[in-house]
Amino acid sequence: MSPETLPTADELRAAATVVALPMRVRFRGITVREALLLRGPAGWGEFAPFPEYGDAESAAWLRSAIESAWEGPPAPRRSSVPVNATVPAVGAEQVPEILARFPGARTAKVKVAEKGQTQADDLARVAAVRWHVDHVRVDANGGWTVDEAVRALTALTEDAPLQYAEQPCATVDELVELRNRLARQGTAVPIAADESIRRADDPLRVVRAGAADVAVVKVAPLGGMRALVRLADELAGHGAKVVVSSALDTAVGIDAGLSAAAALPELDLACGLGTGGFFEDDVAAPRPMSGGELDVAAVTPDPDRLAGLAASAERTSWWLDRLDRCRALL
Repeated sequence: MSPETLPTADELRAAATVVALPMRVRFRGITVREALLLRGPAGWGEFAPFPEYGDAESAAWLRSAIESAWEGPPAPRRSSVPVNATVPAVGAEQVPEILARFPGARTAKVKVAEKGQTQADDLARVAAVRWHVDHVRVDANGGWTVDEAVRALTALTEDAPLQYAEQPCATVDELVELRNRLARQGTAVPIAADESIRRADDPLRVVRAGAADVAVVKVAPLGGMRALVRLADELAGHGAKVVVSSALDTAVGIDAGLSAAAALPELDLACGLGTGGFFEDDVAAPRPMSGGELDVAAVTPDPDRLAGLAASAERTSWWLDRLDRCRALL
């Protein structure tokens, strides 16, 4: 939308509902996920940048929410989207319980490099996951140095390959060095970039630099579904595969992710859009997974759920102030 056609700050406030979703397990260091939802003429949108994000970065998340609520999704090319299971940094004995929330999933993303845990913990968790799914990918969230990543990925692929390792190191230069070192020693692990794309001024830089084989992209940080589809086309032109993922979204944000994935010309890898199971309750009834896929269909939050998940007055005020500041930047 052009600046002239954006809803006003007053219109956005009138359309806003702030929710706080309790989580089943700690994920990304939090146990409650807050989000501001917007109800517009085309449906619902989600504005939920993490609290530590600055206003300039968060403004893209607001642009995404406005696109969803005022414009709606792009034209779909498919009616369902394959998704991966997501296994947080739990003990290996909890893996079957986690995977049961993703019926039919043939791919799992496993969190590794958790602070306070060891490589042995990661190896045990990945080994437990491999009993249940065909394809395993790991996500370190930039938690390893290059030396640590080489040791860990060598150990993790000793018995079976990984589909890819997501953000094993924090910087683009480290990812380039890691890819080169793995290639020299003959360890075949494709590298995926998440934070290096999501939080970059130039999302294509990581691919141009030879730092990644796979790009993990998320609707909200990129400014919307159409922006994601455009970027995916550019990334494909540089030889990178694309995985559409969730930013720990509510059902409204997952809807945008599925709509973006459904609009891509090609979708070779399962998407990270099955994270709704991490919430004790969500703003809409759970979208059923069948055969490891989720249907693409518009979601409408349930009024009773919205009321039960309403954030406190203090947190609602905080989010509305943030909404005003980010709207001013658009």
